[in-house]
Amino acid sequence: MSLRIVVCVKYVPDAAGDRQFAEDLTTDREAVDGLLSELDEYAVEQALQIADEADDAEITVLTVGPEDAKDALRKALSMGADKAVHVEDDDLHGTDALGTSFVLAKAIEKTGYDLVVCGMASTDGTMGVLPAMLAERLGVPQVTLLSEVAVADGKVTGRRDGDVATEQLEAQLPAVVSVTDQSGEARYPSFKGIMAAKKKPVESLDLDDLDIEADEVGLEGAWTVVDEAAERPARSAGTVVKDEGEGGKQLAEYLAGQKFL
Repeated sequence: MSLRIVVCVKYVPDAAGDRQFAEDLTTDREAVDGLLSELDEYAVEQALQIADEADDAEITVLTVGPEDAKDALRKALSMGADKAVHVEDDDLHGTDALGTSFVLAKAIEKTGYDLVVCGMASTDGTMGVLPAMLAERLGVPQVTLLSEVAVADGKVTGRRDGDVATEQLEAQLPAVVSVTDQSGEARYPSFKGIMAAKKKPVESLDLDDLDIEADEVGLEGAWTVVDEAAERPARSAGTVVKDEGEGGKQLAEYLAGQKFL
């Protein structure tokens, strides 16, 4: 039987752009270009490596987001994934991590899976909690923050590197894993891969397809709310130390005054 791998990816605002909040204090996606979250590229890469080692495997990339989120799916498909699923619905606007895990779990159950692979966090929210929430909703083991991962004999195994120790972990499939940015550099899509991605299937789903009510997600169903936000204050002018023989002393005094020494 084919190993069914689902990779959860996210379409995020470009961190190099001027990210802002909209009037309802959600991310203003119109104000900045978006792209596939860099940390999710590592998840796609590890899924591809697992598939390469398997006798038979199929990789589905899954995202929840607006129309432009298809760009993230196309990037993953151009890297080598086989097909994609895009959950898009206007009522998803403002959905928090809990709601997103609910929608993803429903989509994954509908798609079918043996292994779910996630990045360690998104580059916009950076919460890092979604893989654990997803495993809980699916009722399967979670093996998170792996810098090395492999699948064999119906098990997923991996290495988690901590500050003072390294753990070897394993779980029976089906399972959810997340991988870190130390798991291996993501491959760059080839021209052939980019062209092939245009012909790969992308299935579109909405809340009705997943039997989810509108009030269970979006701003209305969110468990977390942004009450207020303020722009980051402009950077103040720095202190210039002119070295006329006592530059080192002046620098030491400044650092001491800022409690850096």
